[in-house]
Amino acid sequence: MNPANLRIGIGHDTHRLIPGGPLILGGISIPHDHQLEGHSDADVLLHAVTDAVLGAAGMGDIGEMFPDNLIENKNRDSAEMLQLAADQVRSQGFKLVNLDCIIFAERPKLSTFKSRIEESVASTLNLNPDCVNVKAKTGEGVGQLGRGECMMAQCIALLYRSNENTESR
Repeated sequence: MNPANLRIGIGHDTHRLIPGGPLILGGISIPHDHQLEGHSDADVLLHAVTDAVLGAAGMGDIGEMFPDNLIENKNRDSAEMLQLAADQVRSQGFKLVNLDCIIFAERPKLSTFKSRIEESVASTLNLNPDCVNVKAKTGEGVGQLGRGECMMAQCIALLYRSNENTESR
């Protein structure tokens, strides 16, 4: 593996929590009395993953690919958006190597859901589950996150450009 062909991208997203449910994170439904609010299904983790993958390939971000002013993106499935973005990245000669993700949430406690989330994200991207790592952190009672008003997610993606003849961006 030629290190010159490695690309790293970072993604971040934040969504408000509103009463209702279920809570969708990483493509799975988690029992909770609140849900994430957004134009699409508001899966904060998959949005961060999408941004990380697109960013590593130098292909913009989720808002450019799926603008929130287009009606077809209203309530759109974030897993579908991630798959479409990953397909675009692969078409440019990139292979996804691994993801390292953090979900920031005061509640619910996510430790029992992490492996299911990893498997879901891996399945969405046709990756081996050991190529996806998910960590969960609380806000320790600080700020909007600590008061349970929002959730955030971050992701770092590592890509490898497998086609050496593909021009760099």
